[in-house]
Amino acid sequence: MLTYKGIQFRLYPDAKQQKQIAETFGCCRYVYNHFRASWENTYIETGKGLSYKACANELPLLKVDFPFLKDVDSTALQKSVRSLADAYQRFYAKLGKYPRFKSKRNPVQSYTTAIQGNTQVFTTTVTNNRIRLPKLGWLKIRGSRTIQGRIVSARSLAKRAVVISYR
Repeated sequence: MLTYKGIQFRLYPDAKQQKQIAETFGCCRYVYNHFRASWENTYIETGKGLSYKACANELPLLKVDFPFLKDVDSTALQKSVRSLADAYQRFYAKLGKYPRFKSKRNPVQSYTTAIQGNTQVFTTTVTNNRIRLPKLGWLKIRGSRTIQGRIVSARSLAKRAVVISYR
């Protein structure tokens, strides 16, 4: 059985990185709400909801219609769709409530990104205390813990922290 561990680091992004993080929050929220509305409309019309695969296949078409979605991390958008699909699966299995629209007013904004290949490998150095996130580049962090193992995902929380999951 695989065991996942997580470490939370305090982020110190510059102004440009803060803007990019805020845009990513907004785009992930937009994609989530768009597909939630599509899911509900499809269910009303056909009696069946959408699937993750149908939403994931529609995501590139959505990027053509809304070019601002190309400016943010693509894996964050895919994880947003995956989160919606998981929420519907939990609802149908009677393990959770019906998924609600995400609000900009919610004080806790976050997005999750995946680690793919060698280009997005997180590296931390004890001397520099920096971490590299996709589309953001190198960010200053506070924390001296080292990551032992393969990094699986990173979740940025409210522009101030990042949680690194590894196994």
